[in-house]
Amino acid sequence: MREQRLIVLCTVPDQAAGQALARALVAEGLAACVNLLPRVTSVYRWQGQVETDSELLMIIKTRQGVYQRLEQRLVALHPYELPEVIAVPITEGLAGYLSWVDEMTGGAG
Repeated sequence: MREQRLIVLCTVPDQAAGQALARALVAEGLAACVNLLPRVTSVYRWQGQVETDSELLMIIKTRQGVYQRLEQRLVALHPYELPEVIAVPITEGLAGYLSWVDEMTGGAG
């Protein structure tokens, strides 16, 4: 059975933070690809207040086998005190693309 592939969602405050995080994750083999979606509006409760912020959404493609290291790097490098890090399993996808995700993150595929 193949190792589970994941999409990890993470918001960042701006393009510079997103670029830095994305480049680090890809360079370290923790992510095959990171998409940066601009102008996401986030509404959330933080420290008793309802906040609204403009952010970027990172869509990170990886595998289960490197998820814990990816999470640790995101937390270490992220500018937020408590970053959003949510992993969603990929249940289907183009076989060649999924094999590429495996290859780029050090998996056998």
